[in-house]
Amino acid sequence: MKESNKKKLFKMLEKQRFAVIATEGKKEPYTNLVAFLASEYFRKIYFPTSKNTRKYKNLSANSRISILFDNRGNKPNDIKKAMAVTAVGRSKETKNQEIVNLFLKKHPYMKDFVKSPDCAMIEINVDRYISVDNFQNVNVFDISMEK
Repeated sequence: MKESNKKKLFKMLEKQRFAVIATEGKKEPYTNLVAFLASEYFRKIYFPTSKNTRKYKNLSANSRISILFDNRGNKPNDIKKAMAVTAVGRSKETKNQEIVNLFLKKHPYMKDFVKSPDCAMIEINVDRYISVDNFQNVNVFDISMEK
């Protein structure tokens, strides 16, 4: 992936607050809207979830996950201007309080939810990003190949 495309991808991830995750359970896909935080070098993505949810149960059984970020405005010109990025990786629960604090700095309105005893912070270790812009311009960025 060209350096200019990486910068565009990471700039979008910095601006966005919400994304859609995809998990699998009982042989069918399942998607959810989540608030997220990306690590400094975008190697990891974090989001909170209740332990009593289907997404948590799915991730407990199968750690593979994808997460879709996009910057669409729900306008006709999105066909050419919008960008969608899929991150693919593995998930696990983290108890890292520094991550929780950084997440709450980005999403202070979620404090009660994140601090509840039933909440788990999920960490996605990203293997690669696949970005699509200008309707069909596809770029793959294998993050595991980066130093």
